[in-house]
Amino acid sequence: MPLEVVQRRSRGFICLNAHPGGCRRNVERQIETIRAKAASPHEGPRNILVIGASTGYGLASRIAAAWGFGAKTVGIFLERPAEGNKTASAGFYNSVAFHDLARREGLLAISMNGDAFAAETKQAAAGAIRKSLGKVDLMIYSVATPKRTDPSGAVHHSVLKPIGASYSNKTVDLDSEKVSEVTISPATEQQIADTVAVMGGADWKLWIDMLEQESLLAEGFRTLAYSYIGPEMTWPIYRDGTIGRAKNNLEETARYLNARLQEKVGGEARIAVNKAIVTQASAAIPVVPLYMSSLFRVMKQRNLDEGAIEQMRRLFFDFLACDAAPKFDKEGRIRLDDREMLTEVQADVAKIWSQVSSENLREWTDFAGFQRDFRALFGFEVEGVDYSQPVEIELSL
Repeated sequence: MPLEVVQRRSRGFICLNAHPGGCRRNVERQIETIRAKAASPHEGPRNILVIGASTGYGLASRIAAAWGFGAKTVGIFLERPAEGNKTASAGFYNSVAFHDLARREGLLAISMNGDAFAAETKQAAAGAIRKSLGKVDLMIYSVATPKRTDPSGAVHHSVLKPIGASYSNKTVDLDSEKVSEVTISPATEQQIADTVAVMGGADWKLWIDMLEQESLLAEGFRTLAYSYIGPEMTWPIYRDGTIGRAKNNLEETARYLNARLQEKVGGEARIAVNKAIVTQASAAIPVVPLYMSSLFRVMKQRNLDEGAIEQMRRLFFDFLACDAAPKFDKEGRIRLDDREMLTEVQADVAKIWSQVSSENLREWTDFAGFQRDFRALFGFEVEGVDYSQPVEIELSL
C-alpha cells in the first residue's frame, strides 16, 4: 500500500486525524514504564478482560497487565479503521501497536472492535474467553462515551451540566487560549437520567451478569471500574453535577456487585478513583482543562505528576499483585488520586486559580503541557517520531 506523510489536521483545538507512528511510540513508552518496574512478571491476575481498552486508563491497564503480569488479555473497544486517505482513530492505531508488540513477545491478546453496550459484543467476548482464557480473573471497566443504546433499544446521551442551579467559574478556550468566565445552565431531570444510563453502573453490571451466566468467573474474580472525584472547585460541574450523579450510581453498583461476588466466587468489585489526566473527554469539560493546566504545573514542580501508565503501574503492582498490601479509603475505594488531592497541592492550585488570566496563562500554568498531552493522544508531537517521513495508514488488527 502507498505510504503517506501524515501532518496534524485540526479544527480549532481538536485533532481530526491520527499518526500511526506517534501512537505506536506512545504504546512503546508505556511498555517501557512497566518494564522499568517489573524486571520479571509479577504474580497476579493472568486472564484479564478490559472494557474500553484502546486509550487512556483502559489501554494503560491492558499494558500493565500484559507486561507486568504476563497476562492474557481480551480488549473491547469501538474505534475507526482507516478509510481511503482518512487515517484511523488514535485508539485503533494504539490497539494495532499493542497487538504487534504483544505478539512479538508471545503474549496472548484478543481484541474486539465493537459496541461494548451491545449484547452481541458481550456474547462474542464470552466465546473468545471460553476458547482462549477459560475463565476471567480480573475485569476492568473503563468506558467513556457520550452515548449508549441500552438493551431495550433506547438511546441515551450524557451531558456535562450542574444540577439544580446554573454554575459559573473560570475556564479557558482551548483554541484562543482566552481565560474567561463560563456559565452553564442546570440539567433537566431527563438529562440527569440519561447521563446515569450512559456513565453509571448499568452496563458494568450487565458484563458481570454475562460472565456469571456463562460460567466464566474464576474463583476470587475481581472487577474494577474507574472514577474521578476532583477538588471542590470542580464539584458543581462534575461531582455534584450530572456526571457525579452517574458516578454515585457506579459506586452503588460496586457495592451491590461486591456483595454478590463475595458470595458467589469469593471475589470483589471496587472503584478506583484516578488522578486527572488529559483525555478527549476531560478536555471537553468546561473549567477542567484550566484546572488541569494549573494542577500539572504544581505536581511537576513537586515531582508528583503521573500519567495514565504511572497510575496503572501503581494500581497493578500495589493493589492487584499477589504480594500487594492494598489500602482503601473509608468507602472501600482505591485512591490513586491521593497525590492530586494532597492539601499542599490543592492550596498551590488555588493560588494559581485566583490569579490566572489570559495574559499570564502560560506563565502561571502548564497549559503548554496540557496542549502537548492532548496532541500526543492522537500521536502528534511525540518525541522520537519524524513526522516528515511517510507512513502506512491502512493498518489492521
